[in-house]
Amino acid sequence: MSAHSRFSGRRLWAMIVKEFTQMLRDRLTFAMMLGIPVIELLLFGFAINSDPRHLPAAVLMADNGPQARTLLHALKNSTYFDFIGEVHSEQEGRDMLARNQAQFVINIPQNFSRDFVRGDRPAILVEADATDPAATGNALGSLGTLIDSALANDLKGPLAFLAATDGPVDLRIHALYNPEAITQYNIVPGLLGVILTMTMVMITGLAITRERERGTMENLLSMPTRPSEVLIGKIVPYIMVGYVQVGIILVSAAFIFHVPMIGSIPLLLASTFVFILANLSLGITISTIAKNQTQAMQMTFFVFLPSILLSGFMFPFRGMPHWAQALGEVLPLTHFLRIVRGILLKGNGVADVMVDLWPLALFAAIVLTAGVKRYRQTLD
Repeated sequence: MSAHSRFSGRRLWAMIVKEFTQMLRDRLTFAMMLGIPVIELLLFGFAINSDPRHLPAAVLMADNGPQARTLLHALKNSTYFDFIGEVHSEQEGRDMLARNQAQFVINIPQNFSRDFVRGDRPAILVEADATDPAATGNALGSLGTLIDSALANDLKGPLAFLAATDGPVDLRIHALYNPEAITQYNIVPGLLGVILTMTMVMITGLAITRERERGTMENLLSMPTRPSEVLIGKIVPYIMVGYVQVGIILVSAAFIFHVPMIGSIPLLLASTFVFILANLSLGITISTIAKNQTQAMQMTFFVFLPSILLSGFMFPFRGMPHWAQALGEVLPLTHFLRIVRGILLKGNGVADVMVDLWPLALFAAIVLTAGVKRYRQTLD
């Protein structure tokens, strides 16, 4: 038996040392291997919360009697509701819900306290943005118990009989935009943003690195083209691919999952263009940083994972701590999810969409500028 056919511990050790050396030289890959577990640990350990609290709520306070104030303080102390302001009409409250400024609007009617002491079981209206049932379910479920506990001290003497009824208050809950709490109404529109993020960033992330590995980068460098022309030329074809994906998802949403489409489809398509451009710009910038296609794929995953977890697609956005919400606000997917759900489920118009559309445009401009500068460094 020859020496090469025998198992050699020395050769094995040499191969192990070689792989470790190569791993340490590829700093980006090594950083990914250490960074991704740390990110997942922090996000799942601290940022993800299936029982969101401190949800923004507005109040329409038409009565300022003692029972009305007691009820309002009880809701504040529950930790489910953070009151961000007072509205003066039901329409103003619904506008706040449509623009994602509030999750709930509590309507305490006129003569609430007077009707309460008379034993007339006054009504309280609670309107909720139920586009994401997981974000509002626990808070709405706690309302009955909160109200009964808050007003228990008043159920004495002539009002003691109310304690044995369905409650001293007629609680009316309007779960707007998704009253039946159908999960597909929230997930399927969100998939439009998730799929576009994954494919657009990944495809363009490989654009420049593929040119390098195939040896065609020199041809591009020798051509009399400006860096912006090359990058835009690489982006435009994928915009068409993105709209093909949008068409497939919207048709499936309408005819397979029966997702309501209340708002303007042209407005949705126009907003999608900005979102696609933001993701393509990010992918192009990644391709100018990565040295090969493997690194480009790793960086794409490094972007995609936080986008899924911090955007509000899988978990309620407002259930996360403030630092996680701040990180989520930087991500294009966070804003696009609000846009697509707002248009399809709420019927939002241009004014409502602009709140989240301008951050997308700003992100695209900044990232594309960075990509052009990186590409110029490649030219040098």
